[in-house]
Amino acid sequence: MSIDYKKTQKDLYQPKTTPSVIDVPEMIFIAVDGKGDPNTSMEYAVAVELLYGLSYTIKMNNKSILEYVVPPLEGLWSVDDDFKGNGAAITDKGKFIWTMMIRQPDFVTADIFEAAKAALAKKKSNIDTSKAKLKTITEGLCVQVMHIGSYDDEPATIVALDNFAIENGYRIDIGETRRHHEIYISDPRKVAREKLKTVLRHPIRNA
Repeated sequence: MSIDYKKTQKDLYQPKTTPSVIDVPEMIFIAVDGKGDPNTSMEYAVAVELLYGLSYTIKMNNKSILEYVVPPLEGLWSVDDDFKGNGAAITDKGKFIWTMMIRQPDFVTADIFEAAKAALAKKKSNIDTSKAKLKTITEGLCVQVMHIGSYDDEPATIVALDNFAIENGYRIDIGETRRHHEIYISDPRKVAREKLKTVLRHPIRNA
């Protein structure tokens, strides 16, 4: 039977629609950095294709080690100006700076990752696999919530998320190394906008 982290680690992938605090453990990701509007940027589309290509290559080439469901797409987001967040709407999505990621099982080593890059490059010579990096990330103390609805409607949920943290004695700790985090539980190609499920997560520290 395949392991599905969305089911075995519900605290990470299935939070309630009311905010809660979580201590996020160390995890391994394949990540691709980029900039631009995710709705129109070719760089974004190529990054997502690369992430899924490598993730499924690793899965298929290592079935003897572990049977698992490829985890959902995730993103770390910031904005290339003096935007400070606080639930305000982003008016120029071309200024988004993003790191798109897909979690990997613990058995994935640098050697396995490099083998997957080589295999994918052979299969799809048009993809630049050098843009993908294998990273170990420990987010630590965070506040999170399940947002239901369009991505454009996230600001109101973010306000509630941040207010919850502050009311419970924490400070939002977003900066260069700790960023706004989204986990895309729903596939926007298959789910209506008003029913999309997205985990929103902000790093926090004690006030």
